[in-house]
Amino acid sequence: MSSSKNSEKPLRIPPWLRVKLPKDENFSCTSGLIKDLKLNTVCQSAKCPNKWECFSKNVATFLIMGRICSRNCAFCNITPGDILPLDSDEPQRVAEAAHRLELKHVVITSVTRDDLPDGGSAHFAATIRAVHERMPECTIEVLIPDFQGDEDALKTVLDAGPDVLNHNLEIVPDLYDEIRPQANYRQSLELLERAKRIAPTIPTKSGIMVGLGETDEQIMPVLDDLAAINCDIVTIGQYMQPTRHHPMVKRYVEPEQFDKYAEEGTKRGLKHMFSAPLVRSSYNAEQFVGSKS
Repeated sequence: MSSSKNSEKPLRIPPWLRVKLPKDENFSCTSGLIKDLKLNTVCQSAKCPNKWECFSKNVATFLIMGRICSRNCAFCNITPGDILPLDSDEPQRVAEAAHRLELKHVVITSVTRDDLPDGGSAHFAATIRAVHERMPECTIEVLIPDFQGDEDALKTVLDAGPDVLNHNLEIVPDLYDEIRPQANYRQSLELLERAKRIAPTIPTKSGIMVGLGETDEQIMPVLDDLAAINCDIVTIGQYMQPTRHHPMVKRYVEPEQFDKYAEEGTKRGLKHMFSAPLVRSSYNAEQFVGSKS
């Protein structure tokens, strides 16, 4: 007898989430360059719906430290499996890609590497420094894992001088046991709070997805928590099921409701709210930082 979970029918994707494929030749050029330099992007690994638009604009979020994650969050399309050693040449290849794409803002994220003593923080720092050296006029945003709460690892990344420090809460706390059992909501909040204390001039950023079973009322305390630790930038976007093996979408939130989330965040004193169905943590990230030139 099939379970109720398996017997559920998926919700129909609403028109505001239907993405048009690009006709711009830049898409294939960006995709080819990334392949040529043997790099990974979260755009491809996580099946981001904005991949077509971003690649067409010569924009990509680089995924460092391999394509295999040491965790298995239910929403994520980055696969767990046998983890490979770090590639010491990867930071230079990321810098070269940023140079060839003539990027003004570089976003660097990673799989979670709980197998490494420092969680991969030194590799993050090396990548930041390589991009700074190759593209000194470029701003850099890092989207980091929680490093299992290791403050030294966080400090290693911040000491390398990113322009934005991003760490996503991902979902409301009541869903952590089901969706992110290897993560801890309070630990993630503490990481963002520590980042402010260690490097108060570096803006902090975080984001959540909706559509995994939360209510609008459960989102408000998350905004309260982020305001309480002076998080500078908050993103809210729609969860979309990467494959049929992932949790089904429980609801598609209408664009007007995303506007209300933004209003609530602004009321709480959050400086920059970026809330819309197709928003992802690194989508249009360059809007939040100034140029170094």
